[in-house]
Amino acid sequence: MTRIFAILISMVLAAGSSFAQSKPLGVFDVEQRRAVLAQPASANIRAACLAIPRDPAWNALKPIPGLKATQGYGTDGAANDYAWAVMVLTGRSLAGDLSSEGALRDLLIAWAKANAFSQTEVESDAYYALKRILLPSVVGYSVIQRGLDDEQRRVIAGWLDPLVRKVDYLFDGSVDHNNHRYLTDSVLMAWGAVSEDQTLYEKCLTRYRAILHEARADGSLPLETRRGSRALWYMRQSLASMTVMAEIAATRGDDLYAMSEDGGSFDRVISYTLNGITEPRIVMAYASENYIPGDESDFRKQDLGFLSKRSHGRHYMAWAEAVIARDRPGLATRRLKTLFTRGLRNDRPLIDEFAGGNATCIWGRG
Repeated sequence: MTRIFAILISMVLAAGSSFAQSKPLGVFDVEQRRAVLAQPASANIRAACLAIPRDPAWNALKPIPGLKATQGYGTDGAANDYAWAVMVLTGRSLAGDLSSEGALRDLLIAWAKANAFSQTEVESDAYYALKRILLPSVVGYSVIQRGLDDEQRRVIAGWLDPLVRKVDYLFDGSVDHNNHRYLTDSVLMAWGAVSEDQTLYEKCLTRYRAILHEARADGSLPLETRRGSRALWYMRQSLASMTVMAEIAATRGDDLYAMSEDGGSFDRVISYTLNGITEPRIVMAYASENYIPGDESDFRKQDLGFLSKRSHGRHYMAWAEAVIARDRPGLATRRLKTLFTRGLRNDRPLIDEFAGGNATCIWGRG
């Protein structure tokens, strides 16, 4: 009888473990998305997952000990090839390419065993570069974790966890109260969902409310719109992180898209950004502060380069895939759909670190 009881307990524990692994952990519900991509109606989106070929050379990428602070404007791009490989392999894995899944597994394990990025300098721009790398790494891990054994999960999670907690750091000044902080919170929230760390998750819910509270009545974010020619650039970047956070929350039943704090809401922020894209003059009063504007010193020349695919393959409007897929009511979503249909759709697949990877593959509809 004791032996039978022990067997039953083992079966219950095994079932519980299996259930835990099947829950929607991370930025999106992985298993549900796999099922959608397998349907004939999603053939063009699945093709977008597989649009970028797997490069066998990626598994020979040498782990980077740490990212460094840079002189002047910009961040350390030493890990750009790693990030691109992770984002492409993640999309291909999601679409069922087993060779890419194996390549992504081997890449993450190799960099985990080398303790990559652990020597990143404690400087705001070095940490910023690290956050950009971490988000697609967390998303990649969440996509392939079902096929990992316990030891492989231990190795990768044991590498990612301290790195994620490392970037939860406040530097002096305003740098960690603007889009830098929003990116941090998207990373923390993603890892909180994957690792089932409720404290991390709830901390980021509080931070999301703070973003809405900080927004002006017109939807502008004060620390972003002061950035001269890059005022709209950073409004868009903030929206990318806000979208990732809202998508993570949606898998847990929390609707951040509909949240309002002192009148501030996601729709107001997106509406202001779209207004600025249509008529850049509306941001001039704020942009005239010209705070760290980047290469262009004339605040009247708004940088709208984020509306086109970059030479390195990224598209900084990738986050729009998630918002459009929600098909939410309201003018803001309708206007974003119009913008998407007129130009962004032609640039698919839309891939970007700030969106966690291949956003067309993760969220896109036909």
